[in-house]
Amino acid sequence: MAFLKQEQLMAMGFKSLGRKVRLSEKASIYGASHIELGDHVRIDDYAVLSAGEGGIRIGCHVHIACFCGLFGRAAIELDDFAGLSSRVAIYSSTDDYSGDFLTNPTVDEAFRNVESAAVHLASHCIVGTASTILPGVSLGQGCAVSAHSLVSRSFAPFKLLGGVPARVIRERRDLLLILEKKMRRLDS
Repeated sequence: MAFLKQEQLMAMGFKSLGRKVRLSEKASIYGASHIELGDHVRIDDYAVLSAGEGGIRIGCHVHIACFCGLFGRAAIELDDFAGLSSRVAIYSSTDDYSGDFLTNPTVDEAFRNVESAAVHLASHCIVGTASTILPGVSLGQGCAVSAHSLVSRSFAPFKLLGGVPARVIRERRDLLLILEKKMRRLDS
């Protein structure tokens, strides 16, 4: 995988750009002026970040794997140490599927009903492959989403989630917080 050079990253016009950002030259970025990237962020091949007015904010030590997509008008936030496995999709906007409106971006706004709501993944959230997170979802610190899940509502911290729709499977341990403190001491 080839990553963009610092000069190339700077030329993209991000709202903010942290240190040691690794962005694949095969990733697609739309609305860079609404995207904030923290330190030690890695975004792999074929990931798509499409920021609307609400923007996308990526914290530090965040990995976004191949074929992930972050889309929508409202804010999408991934706090420090969050991670997305391949083919995860996060939406902060969705069309109205009731049949009362037309759908898709080729249709004039007068005939659509797009609903938008911010999405937030707190620190240490990890989302398994091929999972989808819908508008308005907030995952508390340390939540883990199993592969192929549909997250359509918010969850409290340190829950292991899975299914369609996602539900709590069990509690998740929080020992990783101790490891984070050790790592940050070494970095200072």
